[in-house]
Amino acid sequence: MENKQSSSPASFIGSTVIPGDVVLDLSSMANQTIKLGDGLREDRDAISAMKAGTLRCKKPNKYRIESCQKRYVPCAGDTVLGIVVDSKRDDFLIDIKGPALAFLPVLAFEGGTRRNIPKFEVGTLLYLRVVKAKFGMNPELSCTDAHGKAAEFGLLKDGYMFETSTGLSRKLLSSPTCPVLESLGKKLPFEIAVGLNGRVWVNAASPHTIIAAANAIMNSES
Repeated sequence: MENKQSSSPASFIGSTVIPGDVVLDLSSMANQTIKLGDGLREDRDAISAMKAGTLRCKKPNKYRIESCQKRYVPCAGDTVLGIVVDSKRDDFLIDIKGPALAFLPVLAFEGGTRRNIPKFEVGTLLYLRVVKAKFGMNPELSCTDAHGKAAEFGLLKDGYMFETSTGLSRKLLSSPTCPVLESLGKKLPFEIAVGLNGRVWVNAASPHTIIAAANAIMNSES
């Protein structure tokens, strides 16, 4: 059985692919910089699918396969919710629902120095950015954006964290704002942090609002 071949970069975008499908022909994209996300691998002059799902492209040329699954495969540039599981002299070990624990250098914070290393207890929830992610290696994380600023990253206090599929997480982060968040935002005042690793954190002034927001988001997947 022959794999499907792509005659142009747009051929499979928005379409369902399965493992082994050749979705991009690099020989026809010689002058373009291609970035690969979750579910894709490079094999000489071809990009192939490693899992079933829908091929997506984020401008200019970042490709990934979107699927509704619980398992998360780290990719550089992803924003994730991580849980501290241990601390070492030079880094914190973080659970991001990936195949292996990730590490967060103790200096990977805005203005981080040896004199102001943060202290996190086991179980602390953090909003993080994946800096490096390579097969067979522990992913590297940061509590800053690409410019070294804290931005929205860091400690998530109080609130409630729950898990979803990675597909729902991407929908919650999509633009324009997904319907469920747009509707909730008109009715309830709450904070939210969404990780591409299938974790969502919500916080509000009252427990009732937190529960209502969390339930609405979880039920939107069914």
